[in-house]
Amino acid sequence: MPAPAPPSETRAAAPETTRLTLEAALPPEAAEALFRAGPLAGLRAGRSRGSPFGVSWLDTADGALAEEGLALEQPRRGPRRLLRTLPARSTLWRPGAPPETLGTLAAGEAPPEAGKSPLLPVAGFAGTATRLALAGGLEALLLKGRLRAVTDEAPIARLTLAGPAAAVLEAMRDLAAELPALPPRAALAEEGRALARAEAPRPRRLGPPLLDPQLGVEDALVLALGHLTEVMLWHAPAARAGTTPEGVHQMRVAIRRMRSLLKVFRPACDGAALRGFDARLKGLAGLLGPARDWDVWLGGLGAEIAEALPEEPRIAALLRAARGMREAAYAALRPALEGPELRAIAWDALALSETRPWRAEEDEVAAERRAGTLPDFAAWVLDKRWRRIEAAGTDIAALPDAEFHALRIEAKRMRYAAELFAPLWGRKRARRFLARLAEVQDAFGLANDAVVAHGLMTALASRGDGGLAWASGVAEGWALARARRARGKARRAWEELLAGGIYWNQS
Repeated sequence: MPAPAPPSETRAAAPETTRLTLEAALPPEAAEALFRAGPLAGLRAGRSRGSPFGVSWLDTADGALAEEGLALEQPRRGPRRLLRTLPARSTLWRPGAPPETLGTLAAGEAPPEAGKSPLLPVAGFAGTATRLALAGGLEALLLKGRLRAVTDEAPIARLTLAGPAAAVLEAMRDLAAELPALPPRAALAEEGRALARAEAPRPRRLGPPLLDPQLGVEDALVLALGHLTEVMLWHAPAARAGTTPEGVHQMRVAIRRMRSLLKVFRPACDGAALRGFDARLKGLAGLLGPARDWDVWLGGLGAEIAEALPEEPRIAALLRAARGMREAAYAALRPALEGPELRAIAWDALALSETRPWRAEEDEVAAERRAGTLPDFAAWVLDKRWRRIEAAGTDIAALPDAEFHALRIEAKRMRYAAELFAPLWGRKRARRFLARLAEVQDAFGLANDAVVAHGLMTALASRGDGGLAWASGVAEGWALARARRARGKARRAWEELLAGGIYWNQS
């Protein structure tokens, strides 16, 4: 049978006629009763129809198609499909979108990207395809079976919903409130390729977004929001596992970039929906924060103190207690990453991109900014933030703690905005400016360690153990001494930043 491609999406002018196709990954056990119970059961508009289904994916021996972000899908019968599984960084990408079909090929035909090399099976999927008509013009397709490679196999379940955009978005969000349904981290073909090579799938997006100066203001926001949602979801499993600090760190950075993105674009795109979304991001960031703080302390100040006082039992007890606090912070975080909080954020980010609710706000100034060019908007935003930086002057080392902390936040906001818009003027041109900002942030971070350490050590000292109280005092004093030294470094880095000038709107 041919591959069960969902109905093609169209973008009509009227929102009520816009069609949307979304794909969700589900644990196979959660898919067992998907159409018999839960939110989709109440939408049934007929009987489900299931049939055997299988496909295989082909590539050259050296992976020429995969190198281009492509996969050639061969169904049991019918034409082959050339799929794009990894979107280009500068293109609009919607999390939850099925792989784009670039074209069909006759049996035995190879795409030009394969060259003259023969095509070989890489991996395949075998299972069932179950279709169900739902109320509101929705169509559901559930693939359930196993990915198979030569040396390994894995269970898999994917749900595709297609129909009117508003109905698809509502149904997917309702589903995710009850079941662990998230936008897939990779296309099935990419998961099959990774399974065959015994490696992790390749991420669609990593790091900061790459904006093109030809993008409109709205499209830039949508591209960056989709990009950062993918990055956040990519790092969520590692953050949930907590075996290394990297997962929480990268997920927290993605959320910070997303929150900065919303604030940067607020003069052009604002409203209750965006503000509510930002509040949910803030809530999740608040859960990631303690885990990250303990990771940083254990890997930084804690490790330094342990190296300086290796024979001191009270310091060893402090480190054991700190590791216990780290585990408690991760335990508090996991329910949010495994439950509906993260799923709601992911699908809400998609809904914001699709519905663009800011257009409903009666703000003529914002509408004018959206109608302008992206470089002009970016330069206006960066100029505003740079003026706040310049207003602080160069003598920052002696600032009171509260003012010093406020300046650290301004510098962080400047860095996120400058990083976001750097591609509009060329990364090479912005590199020195961003490097100077990074030096400033590093110095400010060291100076801020005393504030963080005070909160962490107060939590440990409150346990009433005299040894912990003594060791916590030592750790606080250590952090305070290093923070005072860091103020001088921060002043020098700040002076270099002000003297170096900006990278935007320069001839």
